[in-house]
Amino acid sequence: MAFYRLDNPAAEIALPSIREDAPTVGYLSSAELAEVSGRFGFFPETVQACERANPMFRTGAEVYHQYTFTELRIVNEEGEDDWIALFLKRNLLLVVDILDRDGSTRACFQSALGRTPDSVERLLCCFLEKLLDGGTASVEKMRNTITDMEEEIVTGRADDGFSTRLLEIKKRLLKLYNYYDQILDVANTLEENENGVFSAEKLDHLTGLNGRVTRLRGDMDSLSGATDHLQDAFSSYMDAKLNHQMKILTVITTAFFPLTIIVGWYGMNFESMPEFKWRFGYLYVILLSVVVVAALVAVAKKKKWF
Repeated sequence: MAFYRLDNPAAEIALPSIREDAPTVGYLSSAELAEVSGRFGFFPETVQACERANPMFRTGAEVYHQYTFTELRIVNEEGEDDWIALFLKRNLLLVVDILDRDGSTRACFQSALGRTPDSVERLLCCFLEKLLDGGTASVEKMRNTITDMEEEIVTGRADDGFSTRLLEIKKRLLKLYNYYDQILDVANTLEENENGVFSAEKLDHLTGLNGRVTRLRGDMDSLSGATDHLQDAFSSYMDAKLNHQMKILTVITTAFFPLTIIVGWYGMNFESMPEFKWRFGYLYVILLSVVVVAALVAVAKKKKWF
């Protein structure tokens, strides 16, 4: 449990030193929140909501008369999500660590605190922006991955695992889209400032945050459309590959079909058939079969059937 007064620089203070007229932020665990919630007048249902991670992405925030509450599911680059809750009052921001697997969330908080923000509004925006760090890099990385997969299709190197990799990318994009949409919903609710916990002149910080999140969400939407086109291209590629294989099988069947006629013809065993008593009859049938197959293959090759 740690509380900081936003002086210049921010100074750590004890719980009894918190004043309503001084901008203060705190970082604490869900268990520590339960111990001090009475000091801030938080409702039990919001405190209980911090006891376990919510697997769903929350949309918006809960606005009460004296404070605003929301939960955030944080998507990490490693794929192991973290969860936090935010309690916002006039001149007070509490970040509740519900689940932080690798300490990255606390590191983002400390980094935002190190920017020496002069208000709760500014620190909140700095903190949320730190949580979004790497978003642009992720977009670029996924765009390059999709381009490489397009090249695999064009060059005919797409393998059986292509669909699985594409599905993983689509799931990742959907998850990131929901993540940015969640933050955007929360930021919009905070910007409305229904209960007046923010200073009206400092709401422009949230406006800038909204613009950045909107761009990232738009990038996810654009990349999702690119994966749909990529899936269509892969389906066309597989159809063309199957058609090519079927064409080869058709040519082979066509080339060897006359042999069935030859076998049936000489399988009639009529005594009057001269080839039966001819000493070169066996060799003649072999050569005839070879010539017929070679001729049909040559015709198919000339017509570019394969």
